[in-house]
Amino acid sequence: MRLLHTSDWHLGRAFHRVNMLGAQAEFIGHLVSTVREHDVDAVLVSGDVYDRAVPPLAAVELFDDALHRLADLGVPTVMISGNHDSARRLGVGAGLMGRAGIHLRTDPKTCGTPVVLADDHGGVAFYGLPYLEPALVKDGLGVDKAGHEAVLAAAMGQVRADLATRAPGTRSVVLAHAFVTGGEPSDSERDITVGGVAAVPAGVFDGVDYVALGHLHGCQTIAERVRYPGSPLPYSFSEAGHRKSMWLVDLDAGGAVTAERIDCPVPRPLARIRGTLEGLLADPALRPHEESWVEATLTDAVRPTDPMARLAERFPHTLSLVFDPERVPGEPAVSYARRLAGRSDQEIAEDFVTHVRGAGPDAHEQAVLRDAFDAVRADEAVREVAR
Repeated sequence: MRLLHTSDWHLGRAFHRVNMLGAQAEFIGHLVSTVREHDVDAVLVSGDVYDRAVPPLAAVELFDDALHRLADLGVPTVMISGNHDSARRLGVGAGLMGRAGIHLRTDPKTCGTPVVLADDHGGVAFYGLPYLEPALVKDGLGVDKAGHEAVLAAAMGQVRADLATRAPGTRSVVLAHAFVTGGEPSDSERDITVGGVAAVPAGVFDGVDYVALGHLHGCQTIAERVRYPGSPLPYSFSEAGHRKSMWLVDLDAGGAVTAERIDCPVPRPLARIRGTLEGLLADPALRPHEESWVEATLTDAVRPTDPMARLAERFPHTLSLVFDPERVPGEPAVSYARRLAGRSDQEIAEDFVTHVRGAGPDAHEQAVLRDAFDAVRADEAVREVAR
């Protein structure tokens, strides 16, 4: 059985104020063409279909168009909700859509209920594990303490229990939206850290033939049977080195996996350039970036006059301007923004406690901060669902 694995469409999201809807529509067209040209048997979409719980109308219309085009091909699609989606909204009409071959899995109660498709070698059971916000689903999954590993392990317990009732030789595929250990994040994913821990071990998914992951925006192979396709479009300059693609996965009669990357259309290349303003304007080596979306980091000791306007004369698609003046040895180092880069909310809060008190939080205080951040995250998820 041939599968096309994609995720993290983020329909409705902009890139540094650039409307990406046209590029997203181009990607949908490319997806449909790939299904047709490569004789795909099933499409897998591993969450974050939309960029927010209440997407703009244009994004909903594009999603509707994508579903109609996929249904017209007669190729089944299995799709789960991600942490950016409103699971309840995305799941509206799921029963009716299922009759057209579009199988939406947005309810944690359905983790152990697969979509079963067949080929010449028998059945393949597709289990959709929507994004599982630990604080909201732990009771339903029978988990004592909220945590990503615990709730995913419980959901996978349901998967294995159902799979054990299937005919011998039934192959299995799991769709999940999670941060799996070994994955490389970028700046454009929403933090899902709970209890100070974001990542779960790949071993949670042992026992199935293929794990179609979503959440991280870079295409990655965690293990031969565990993969992220990444987002089809860039949503931060940290993705400048990404090759945007989908996975074309072949599942043979015995459940062995082979996978090939299918490149996605590139609306415009990304470039991160660094130097003094005059240097950037004069450097001939930067000519290939003149039509790219550009993030420029200026190292001038004194901030130049009208830097964005002057950069735009050579690089008309400059979207981001960062100031990082080169400092002489012994000077105080980095800016506040640079000091915060890559740090979690928990780490920033602990640094603040250290700054105002002169000593960092003890273990009990760290736990109080962690519980507070988890409560806020859970409350935000509840309010998004209620909108």
